[in-house]
Amino acid sequence: MAGGRQSRRSVRAFLLTTVVAAVVIVVGAELVIKQVSAAPDPLAAAVSSLRHSHVAAQLVQQREHVILMTAATKTFKVVGAPKVATRPTPLGTAATPAGSGGAPIIPTAPPNPGTAQSIAYNMLASFGFAHDQFGCLNNIWTRESGWRYNAENASGAYGIPQALPGSKMASAGADWQTNPATQIKWGLGYIKSTYGSPCNGWAFWQAHGWY
Repeated sequence: MAGGRQSRRSVRAFLLTTVVAAVVIVVGAELVIKQVSAAPDPLAAAVSSLRHSHVAAQLVQQREHVILMTAATKTFKVVGAPKVATRPTPLGTAATPAGSGGAPIIPTAPPNPGTAQSIAYNMLASFGFAHDQFGCLNNIWTRESGWRYNAENASGAYGIPQALPGSKMASAGADWQTNPATQIKWGLGYIKSTYGSPCNGWAFWQAHGWY
């Protein structure tokens, strides 16, 4: 009987030891699992810190900029090549015969002596004009007044050069109403100061119907 009791005690002690060991193992395993679960993931921590870093913010801004530029490029289209305006050639700089004043001359024979045309022809040089300018001058004043010193227009223009008003010619002489030479002197001065030469004035007259 004593041997049987001792055997049973040994079995109980073994079982108890086994149970305690098992409990210890289970508890230890749970602690290890909890520690592993509670420990932060290094990769996740690195990614999280990267998101909140200054570098990440710059990368996000650059990405948004690239997206906007790409969208703008898709909607952009070239309407056409820019046109460069051609600057007009200043009057008087074209390659024309000497003494023409920049506009084509009109060859004309010298007028008959004693006429208003002859007075104008002989007066050209005193204003710095060559005689080849007379053809242009003749074209203007033939159309304006027919070279009549008393030609009068309803607008108030008067005389051979059709000064408007006629009283402007008083600066060339008190006899501006009756003296063709006075009127021609004023008219040549007006043409020189306004157009530079009779042929330039004639070019303007052709384009506008007046000078």
